[in-house]
Amino acid sequence: MPDVTVSSLDSRLQKQVENAQTALQRGNLDYVLDVAAQVLKAAPGCLPVRKLLRTAQLKHHQSKSKFGAKFGSVTQAGFLSFGGGKEPAKMLENAEKLLGGDPTSVPALKLLAEATGALGYPETSAWALECAMEAKPNDTEIMLKLGEAYLVIKKPKDALRIADMLLKINSNDGKALDLSRRASIVETTEKGNWDDQKGSFRDKLKDEAAVVSMEQASKVMTSEEMTVRLIDEAKGRHQQQPENLDHIRAIVDGYRNLKNLPDAIVWIRKARALPNGKADVSLEKTETDMQIALLEGEVKELETSLVATPADSALQAQLEKARAGLANFRLTDAKNYIERYPNDFEGRFTLANLYLGLKDYANAIPNFQQAKKSPKVRIQAIIGMARAFKARKMYDLALAELQNAKTELTTLDDLKKEVVYELADCYEKMGKKEEAINEYKIIYADDMAYRDVSAKIDAFYASQ
Repeated sequence: MPDVTVSSLDSRLQKQVENAQTALQRGNLDYVLDVAAQVLKAAPGCLPVRKLLRTAQLKHHQSKSKFGAKFGSVTQAGFLSFGGGKEPAKMLENAEKLLGGDPTSVPALKLLAEATGALGYPETSAWALECAMEAKPNDTEIMLKLGEAYLVIKKPKDALRIADMLLKINSNDGKALDLSRRASIVETTEKGNWDDQKGSFRDKLKDEAAVVSMEQASKVMTSEEMTVRLIDEAKGRHQQQPENLDHIRAIVDGYRNLKNLPDAIVWIRKARALPNGKADVSLEKTETDMQIALLEGEVKELETSLVATPADSALQAQLEKARAGLANFRLTDAKNYIERYPNDFEGRFTLANLYLGLKDYANAIPNFQQAKKSPKVRIQAIIGMARAFKARKMYDLALAELQNAKTELTTLDDLKKEVVYELADCYEKMGKKEEAINEYKIIYADDMAYRDVSAKIDAFYASQ
């Protein structure tokens, strides 16, 4: 049973979907939720409609965050009590109920994946696992299931990507190695075109030999000698197919496994110079990550050397230069990113923090202001902006931001403690000792060990 396209739906349902898409743009979330749920009852395997439903659910969940916080425990309890046995239809019904209450529930997304997979909707199943992995990116169980799902829907490259991620976490993961082996075989046999009679029999035998080589190589992937061999084989394939990015990616991955970042960067730049590489954003990000890792390694090496010879002024100068180079690279990269994606508010938050670290408060503040628009980093952006205001002795502005943040947070967790601490510090800098100590007491009553709060409270009472 294949996944369902919108165009294959009844014309009346197609019209409903079209209306729901318009309603989503206008912010009429209740209408979208109602229509999408109705369409999915008729066509549970229609992935575009399920994606539309999830978008509306997430927006609705964010707008009702206070209610969602209370409802979260209910949905988790519901997951345990719904059951549903192994009846896929019942499992799907339960998953949809849970996601209706909390669309961020990872157990519910896993249940959705299991149900839709059992019902014969593999694309939907893989998508549900993608959502689960987005919510819980380091869960190896989800990653492995997603890799398997990618093989089912004939996406061996994505399965290989997942296998590589798993092997970076644990290079001896037998299941990840097996996934990599099977994905490599699928990818190679698909390229081999065995059903296509145009290729010669000898060429097909070469492809089969490549499959066997890759299968054997994947079983000993952790060996440095084998990694060197795989790099050499990938270079040979690159010579024959210089436009194929997969061969260059294999070379880059090999050098990264060997921790040879300079050579990996050389090859990633070759990939980005190709016509089909210029539009590949992932290549750019990979190069940036490697450049940062290389510069961080240089700084760490100099720091280690300086510990052994702390009086070496020349080494100290090298370290300061390396640190400045790393900071400038990060800043330039963040600025370039924001120029391309000015409405990425989490990217703004990254840029603002870099400016703050460089004590460039004039540029940090407006970027923190933009970052506040992201619910994910809003409070941290307020804290950062308040610190910038305090550094410029604009205490009244810092105070106003922190008081707003304190009001927004209802639970005295680590984040709220940080807000309250910054608020107390602001009062101190303004010379308002009584207001400051009252804020410190809030933290002290809950967590005496938080930063230097205990010392501040003790000093206050000692002075009385």
